[in-house]
Amino acid sequence: MTREILKDRTKQFALRIIKVVDALPNNVTGRAIGNQLIKCGTSVGANYRAACRGRSKAEFNSKLHIVLEEADESVFWLELIIEAKLLPEKKINSVLEEANELTAIFAKSYFTAKNNK
Repeated sequence: MTREILKDRTKQFALRIIKVVDALPNNVTGRAIGNQLIKCGTSVGANYRAACRGRSKAEFNSKLHIVLEEADESVFWLELIIEAKLLPEKKINSVLEEANELTAIFAKSYFTAKNNK
């Protein structure tokens, strides 16, 4: 998968996260979880773009690790939305699947990059 495809995929993921957050209930729980999810879900793409502009392998690896952490955190919040029944599971499943796939992609990329020092 090319960098450009991953840049687009992470941007589309951010757009989907925005829609999920907008659909959350406007109560204390919905706002708290929404604030956390919007930060990590949109930061996946932003930090991946920053990693691609890294000036060194060390900087690339560092940014890529942040991408991995943010993708994994997105999985957590999406699972919490489902388990707390804040939104119907069928509405969240495809976004959760994408979050899991991105986490797996960036985990593999990070460990490959780290081992290729």
